[in-house]
Amino acid sequence: MTFALAFFFVLCLWFFSTGAILWLNRLDTSTHPASLVLLSILCGPAMCGIIVSAPETGEAAAYLGFASALVIWGWHEASFLMGFVTGPRRLPATPGISGWARFSEATSAVIHHEVALAITTVALYAIVWNHPNQIAAHAFALLFVMRLASKFNIFLGVPNIDADLMPGHLDHLKSYFRDAPMNWLFPFSFAATVALAVWLYGNAHPLLFILAAIGVIENTLLMLPLRDSKLWAKFTPNSQISFETRPEK
Repeated sequence: MTFALAFFFVLCLWFFSTGAILWLNRLDTSTHPASLVLLSILCGPAMCGIIVSAPETGEAAAYLGFASALVIWGWHEASFLMGFVTGPRRLPATPGISGWARFSEATSAVIHHEVALAITTVALYAIVWNHPNQIAAHAFALLFVMRLASKFNIFLGVPNIDADLMPGHLDHLKSYFRDAPMNWLFPFSFAATVALAVWLYGNAHPLLFILAAIGVIENTLLMLPLRDSKLWAKFTPNSQISFETRPEK
């Protein structure tokens, strides 16, 4: 597997799949159920792709498994952003709340999404268990862990929280963000992501390495005064984003 091909494949797949999800999410909310049904239908061939590719060891099987995992990940992202699978709490954080109580409310706001991701991760590993090609499960698990680390960092506090892509019906989640110069978790999560990326590079896993490298860049942006939402501007030209709820200081 050539690195250049893997780089082009992962970057294009990640960029355009993310853009497609954001574009669908920015359509009128009346279209969201149909969009999620369409994505659910696409998950059928994706699951077949994972099952078919798992026993194979060739490059084509690796690409198929990886792409299939991203399709399923896209379904989860869409179901969250469209508000279908979030959590039982749909209210902003209680004013003045802190500590465990704040964490409990924040968890209640997104727990259904996190449980769904965890169940899917376990299911994918069950499908590829004892098969030579486990890249689909590894890719999904990598996305899950990196996204979970980002959520914890945003909850604990980072200096650059770009909430421009947050749809209006999820405005209440912004009240659980914290604007802070640094938090105790960030150095450890960043170092772990870098170490994992280096390990993947050294162990000839280019697809997973590039995915981890994207995670390193996304973590870095949490600390820099750059708005990554500009990257997706062409996919959200008619965005109706509310900025009334500001991150907690």
